[in-house]
Amino acid sequence: MTVPTVRYIGDPMCSWCWGISPALQALAAYCKDHHIDFSVHVGGLRAGGGDAWNAPFKAFLRHEWETIQRVTGQPFGFTLLDEAAFHYDTEPACRAVVAMSQLLAERKDASQAVLAFFSGIQKQFYVDGADPKQAAFYRPLCTQAGVPYAEFLQHFLSPQAQAATLEEFQRCRSWGIRGFPSILLDRGGEMRLLASGHTTGTALMEKLESLLGDATATS
Repeated sequence: MTVPTVRYIGDPMCSWCWGISPALQALAAYCKDHHIDFSVHVGGLRAGGGDAWNAPFKAFLRHEWETIQRVTGQPFGFTLLDEAAFHYDTEPACRAVVAMSQLLAERKDASQAVLAFFSGIQKQFYVDGADPKQAAFYRPLCTQAGVPYAEFLQHFLSPQAQAATLEEFQRCRSWGIRGFPSILLDRGGEMRLLASGHTTGTALMEKLESLLGDATATS
């Protein structure tokens, strides 16, 4: 019998992904308790950047972040918006998640640890205003994950990690993902949408139970 997998597709520099972070933590814990596989994937929100760091773009970000803070209660520091220049390229943060996923692959708690690493990137970016494009950004997160920083850095900067990240972007697109965050239920390659955009832990678990119940009833 195929074990179902909940697949979370996001980007550490996607603000709504930060907004639903508590819901994802609850969902991951639920999956662990109910013997459902859970995996984290990155889709590349602004891989390569492309948005000019100007007043209109910063105003758009401020409005978006204020809305998410009001709706979800998640904290934002806003200090990044005071920077005169910033290249909003999300590829390095996504590559960091891919690199850490590969380094943790053999651990029993790999999915939980990867999600914690993902959330750590989000907090340092959105609350602390730190830059995920800087390699030193990941030093404290490696300590928290129990991975030697030098080992992570070597892998993070490697051509292999860059290629694996591009493959991950393509995989997410092949699943029909066009927006983040998105959560899928994968049953042997059959994908069902659990949520796209803002959601809560309760809504996610209710939807998951419904889909699993439907599958059991029709099997």
